[in-house]
Amino acid sequence: MFVLYGRSVEISALDEVIARARDGVGSAVVLRGKAGAGKTALLDAAAARGGGMRVLRTTGVESESDLAFAALHQVLWPVTGSLDALPEPQRVAVSAALGLAAGSVGDRFLVGAGVLSLLAEAAEPDGLICVVDDFQWVDRASADALLFAARRLGTERIAMLFAVRGDAAVKGVPLTMDVRGLSESAAAELLESRCGVLPAQVARELVTLTRANPLALGEVAARLTRAQLAGREPLPDPLPGGARLFGDQVAALSAPARLVALAAAVEADLDLVLRATDRLFAEQAIRPGTSTRVALAELEESGLAGVSGTSVRFRHPLIRSAVYEAAAPADVRRVHAVLAELASDDRRAWHLAEAALGQDEQVAAALVAAAERARDRGGYGAAATALARAAELTPEPRARAVRLKDAAVAAWLGGRPGQAESLLAEARERADGDAMLAMEIAQLRGRFELNSGNAAEAVRILAAGESLDMLADAVEAASYVGDTAAIAELGRRAAAHPEGFLRDTVAGIGLTLDGDAAGPGLLRRALARVGELEDAAEYLWAAAAASYLGEGDLAAEMAGRAGRVARVSGMSGQLPVVLEFVATAERIAGRLARSQAVSEEGLELAREAGYENTVAAHLANLAVVAALRGEEEPCERQAREALAIAVPHRVGLRAGVASYALALLDLCLGRFAAAHDRFAAITAAGPGAGHPTVVWRTAPDRVEAAVGAGDEARARAVLAAYEQWSTHAATAESHALLARCRGLVESSEDAFGEALRLHTNPFEAARTALLLGERLRRTQRPGEARAHLRTAWETFERAGARPWARRAQEELRAAGESGQAPPAAVFDALTPQELRIAGLVADGLSSKQIAAQLFLSPRTVEYHLYKIYPKLGIGSRTDLARLVVLQKAPVGGGMQ
Repeated sequence: MFVLYGRSVEISALDEVIARARDGVGSAVVLRGKAGAGKTALLDAAAARGGGMRVLRTTGVESESDLAFAALHQVLWPVTGSLDALPEPQRVAVSAALGLAAGSVGDRFLVGAGVLSLLAEAAEPDGLICVVDDFQWVDRASADALLFAARRLGTERIAMLFAVRGDAAVKGVPLTMDVRGLSESAAAELLESRCGVLPAQVARELVTLTRANPLALGEVAARLTRAQLAGREPLPDPLPGGARLFGDQVAALSAPARLVALAAAVEADLDLVLRATDRLFAEQAIRPGTSTRVALAELEESGLAGVSGTSVRFRHPLIRSAVYEAAAPADVRRVHAVLAELASDDRRAWHLAEAALGQDEQVAAALVAAAERARDRGGYGAAATALARAAELTPEPRARAVRLKDAAVAAWLGGRPGQAESLLAEARERADGDAMLAMEIAQLRGRFELNSGNAAEAVRILAAGESLDMLADAVEAASYVGDTAAIAELGRRAAAHPEGFLRDTVAGIGLTLDGDAAGPGLLRRALARVGELEDAAEYLWAAAAASYLGEGDLAAEMAGRAGRVARVSGMSGQLPVVLEFVATAERIAGRLARSQAVSEEGLELAREAGYENTVAAHLANLAVVAALRGEEEPCERQAREALAIAVPHRVGLRAGVASYALALLDLCLGRFAAAHDRFAAITAAGPGAGHPTVVWRTAPDRVEAAVGAGDEARARAVLAAYEQWSTHAATAESHALLARCRGLVESSEDAFGEALRLHTNPFEAARTALLLGERLRRTQRPGEARAHLRTAWETFERAGARPWARRAQEELRAAGESGQAPPAAVFDALTPQELRIAGLVADGLSSKQIAAQLFLSPRTVEYHLYKIYPKLGIGSRTDLARLVVLQKAPVGGGMQ
C-alpha cells in the first residue's frame, strides 16, 4: 500500500469535501503546488477514500493542450451512455463537443451545463469524485466546461478535485489547498523509507537543499552513492532539480528508446507514436533488428513512461521536459512532421504548425479549419489559440489581419476579453489600407469597449461608421453613457437609411430626444412591427422604443420577451446582457424575488463571460431590490460595487441605477430629506455618471421625496418635466403614474383615484393606495383610509417590500385598525430559484426543459422540486401548477 508522509491535514480536508458530496452538498477544491510537491499522490489517495463513490479522471497533457475538448473526452467517455438523460440542447452540445455528433453553432454555456448534467447522472447512486490532474495543461474548451460545472455543484453529489502547478488560474473555485514541501520529520520518514536510516546531518542537508519536495527527495536520494548517503562523501553541488532530475535517465536510454520518448513527448496517442517511430527508424537507419516495440519496452522498463490504454504517459511531466531538453530542435520538428503525415484533423494541423519553419499558408489553412471545428463545438478558447497561430503562419497581410480579427472574436466569446482586445489591436495594426476590414475591426472594438471597457470610448469608435448596424451600436453605446446629444446626432444620421424596424427605432429615439415631432411617430411605427420580430436583440430595441415613449410597462414586457427568446435560441453567450433588462422588468413589475433570481443568474454568467459592465448592471439592480426590501447593508454594498465599475467605465445608465438604489433606500426608510438630496444629485449628473432614462423613470419617486422633504417648488418642477416626457405615452400604467404625481403635488384625491383606476402594476397601485390612505387618515377620514391602507399593507408584505409594509401597517393602526398580519403568501417560503422553477413547472415545462433554460442539471431541478413540495404542502407537479395558477397575480398573489 502506498504511504503518504506528512499529509494528514490535507487528507482530512479532502475527506471532508468528499463526505459532504456523498451527502448531497457538492463542491470543488484546487490543490496548488510546485512540480513534485505531491499533488497527484493526494489526488490518488482521495480517490481511493470515496468508498462506493464513482471516480472519473482526466489528466492535462501538454501535447494535447491545444486540442479542443481532449481532456473532457477522457473524463466523460466512460459515462457517455447516460447522454440520453440530458435535456436535448445540452445533449446535442456535449455530443458535439465529444465528437459523437456534428457541431453546429457552439455554445460554451450549454456545453458546461451539459457536463454538469452528465456528471450528475454519473453520480447516481453513490456519488462521484471527478479528478482533474495537471489542470494547467487541460485544453481551454475542457477547462471552461469543467469549471462551469464546478461552480454549480451545490446540490449535486459530486466532489471535483483539481491539481494545478504554479499560479495557473482556476477561475471561480474558491477552496484552494496549498501543497507545500513536507515537514522536516515527514521528509525524514520519507527518506528512511527509501534509503534506510541516514545520518542526521545528511538527512537535514537533503531536506534543506530539496526544500522537502517529495519528488526531489526521492529522485535525488536514488541517485546518490552509498558513500554520499553515509556522509563519507559530499553531496553533489548543485543537486539536480526540475527537468534535470531525469536528465541522466533520459541520456542513459538507447537512441531508439530516446526517439520513442521524443515521439511520446509530442504526441500521446500510442498508435501514432508507434507508426511515427517505425517511419523514423527507417529514415535514420536504426540498427537492423531494433523494432519500435523493443524500444518502447526499454522506455517502459526504465520507469520513465508507460502505456495506459491507448496512450503513452510519462511517470511525471518533468520527464517530458527532460526529453525535450535532450533533443535537437530539428529532431523535434522532424518528429512533428512525420506525425502530421499520419494524423488527421486537429492533431494533423497542430503537428504541421509545430513542424513549420517560417510562414506557410497551407499550414495556416489547416489551423483555420481546426479552429472552425472547435468553434462549432463551443470550444472558443481553442479556436482563438488556433486562429492566432494561423495568423502567425499567414504570409498575406490582409488574410493575417482577418484571422487575428476572427481570433479576437473567438477569444471574446470564450470569456477572455483581455486576449480578445490584444488580438484585435494587432489586427487593427495590420489592416492598414483596407477600409472595409478596418471598419469591421472598429465595430468589434466598439462592442468590446461597450461590454467591458469605457462606454464613452465605444461611442467615439462606433460613431465613425456609416452602416445602420454600426450607427445602431453607437446609439446603444451612447444610451449606456447617457449622452443625449450623441444619440440625437446619430439618430439623424440613421434616418438617412431605408425605413425598417431597426432604422425607425434608432432614428426615432434620436429625433425624439432632439425634440423633433417626427420621432415618436417613427417609434410607434417600429412598435407596430413587433409581431415580425424574431431575435432577442430586436426585442431589446422594441423595449428601448417603448421606454423613450414613456411607456415603462411596455418596455418591461418587451424585455421579458427578449429573455424568453434568448433562452431558447442558442444565443446564451449574450444571455447575461439580455438578463440585465429582464431583471429590471421584473423589478419594475414588483416581482422582487424573480428580479433577484434573474440578476443573480445574470451576474454569475456575466462574470464568467468577462462582461464587466453587465456585472455592474446586475449589481445595480440587486441594490435596488435590496432597497425596496429595506436591506441597508446589501443595498449599500452592491451599489458601491456597481459604481466602482460603472463610473470609471462611463456607463451612466448603470451608475444612475446604482445611485437610484441609495436614494430609494432613503425614501423607503422615510428619510425624505436625504432621499431628496440624492435624487437631486442623480438629476444633475452628466453623461457617464447619470442618465436621462433614470431621471424620468424615477420621477414618481422624486416627486414623493420632494413632497416629503417639503420642497413644493421642486416637486412641481419634476411633475412638469415628467408630463413633458410622458406626452406620447399611451399605456394605462404610464397615465396612472402621472396621475399619482399630480395627486401628490396638487393634493388631489381625484388624481389619486384616477391613478388607482388606471394602474395595471399591483406594486405601483399599492404605493398609490398608501399615499391616498395617508392623506385620508390625516384629513380625519380614517374609515375611508383603512381599505386603501389594508390593501397596500398586504401587497407590500407579499412583495417582500418590508419598509413600505411597516409604513402601511403603522398608518393602518393610526387609522384605528390593529389588524391581523396578512396571511403569509403561499410562495413566501420559496427561494428565488425555487420560485422560478415553480413558475416554469406551471408553464408546463419538464425538468429537462427547465434545466435547459436555467443551465442546471435535471437532477438539480428535481432536487428543488423535492424541497418545494413539502414547503407548499403539496405532492405533485399537477398540484404545483394548480397552485401557481391560483396565485398568479404578480404581487398580490405572491408569485414575485
